[in-house]
Amino acid sequence: MSKAKSANIVTVTSPTDGSTVRFVYEDPKQGGVKDVYFDPNKQYAVAFFRKKLDFNGKERINRLVGPYRQSIFEREGGDYWKPLFRWPEKVVEYDGRTGIVLPFYEKHFFFGPKTSLAGAEKEGYWFASAKNFNKSVPPEEKGALLGFLQVCLNLSRATKRLHAAGLAHSDLSYKNCLIDPTSGSACIIDIDGLVVPSLFPPDVVGTRDFIAPEVVATMHLRSDDKNRVLPTRSTDLHALAVLIYIYLFHRHPLRGSKFYSVDTDVQETHEMGQDALFVEHPTDASNRVRIEANDQPFLPWIDTAKNPYKIMGPYLKELFDQAFVKGLHQPNLRPTADDWENALVKTLDMIQPCSNPKCVKKWFVFDNTSKPSCPYCGTPFSGILPVLDFYSSRDGKSFRADNHRLMVFPNQYLYQWHVDRNVFPNERITDEQKKAVGYFIFHQDKWLFVNQTLQTLKDLTRDKMIPPKSYVELTEGLQLHLSNAPSGRLARVILVKA
Repeated sequence: MSKAKSANIVTVTSPTDGSTVRFVYEDPKQGGVKDVYFDPNKQYAVAFFRKKLDFNGKERINRLVGPYRQSIFEREGGDYWKPLFRWPEKVVEYDGRTGIVLPFYEKHFFFGPKTSLAGAEKEGYWFASAKNFNKSVPPEEKGALLGFLQVCLNLSRATKRLHAAGLAHSDLSYKNCLIDPTSGSACIIDIDGLVVPSLFPPDVVGTRDFIAPEVVATMHLRSDDKNRVLPTRSTDLHALAVLIYIYLFHRHPLRGSKFYSVDTDVQETHEMGQDALFVEHPTDASNRVRIEANDQPFLPWIDTAKNPYKIMGPYLKELFDQAFVKGLHQPNLRPTADDWENALVKTLDMIQPCSNPKCVKKWFVFDNTSKPSCPYCGTPFSGILPVLDFYSSRDGKSFRADNHRLMVFPNQYLYQWHVDRNVFPNERITDEQKKAVGYFIFHQDKWLFVNQTLQTLKDLTRDKMIPPKSYVELTEGLQLHLSNAPSGRLARVILVKA
């Protein structure tokens, strides 16, 4: 490899593709196992491993920048995944050390210049606890519930893609995920430790708070003991569930008040390992979070009585039960990343804006009670809310419920994935399918749906077509056949009055 040095700027040639790589070789940012330098224009970073890599280590990163990268990013739709990963692009060598070239973080993953955390990376750590969220995160960076749900959706999609490629991250945590709840963006970093079953074993067991119970419970065993559990895709699924829970509630799902020992290591082994217990377990309240007199700075987030997990709606509640009750000690029962993606898409269709401009979360999942209100600030919902329940047909004759509904609010949109059960808002969706097909407005005390592009929209209640550029009033029991395609949906309108 050729190399040249001018002042403190080093120029090397990457053996991966023969390209030139330049970086400022001074004052590195130090991570757990790497020293990170930056190119003079801050377009990319070069991370050098502090320890000499063995054959397996070098082979792993060569595959990361080679076939694994190609299988994800160089296929049709590969651009979709680029913002969700900080994936190594090439390998470099300098001064006897091996390094990887990484794309620089996007601007929205840094705290703004006028904030107390100016320039700091938006590690998920800052948003994971009530203390950090209430005290450290600047108000303009706190985001809203909508953004946090989108963050969780993006993390679920990224994890799904890794697993579909036969890979496991092995160390999903708030340290290895950058998030921006103001835009809903998320990015998984530290990809170089990926696990490939039967080929590349994990280098680490994970990060405290995110290590699966079966891994914690066997950490005392030798690494070659057949009973020792090491990180895999199933342990990724535990970490993903924890990430989703902490981002939505700003508390940990397993760290409650149950006491085992004054010895920190013993307490950790029980609390996070063999005796791990969901703080909101439906039948065992022994690990509930105990509210103390000095907990005021952590409220309302740590109060599971006032801020229970069920406020995220039925789809996410079911998966939290699956992750932290049924699957906590049975890895094969844990929800997949695909399960989380589906539940989050449906939950995003159930949110409503809070009418209180000072509400910290600004949105809430509508619970369809007789007196619905925002669970964060207590502001009651008032007025009339149309709800669209979706049905679809498998035989072209009868319709059955899709277990999917859309809550309406002013300027809410209807999309192709609402109209057609075979369309889903994921990486396979086309640009045309991303376009709204209609929208909802409240006009002269009436709720209206304005059809923009649906060619076969029909009001079945009145046996009347609703052509594009026209509208229909939403009334109780109204049935709209959204499309006459075989997979087209029917929407039934329910008016919730508060």
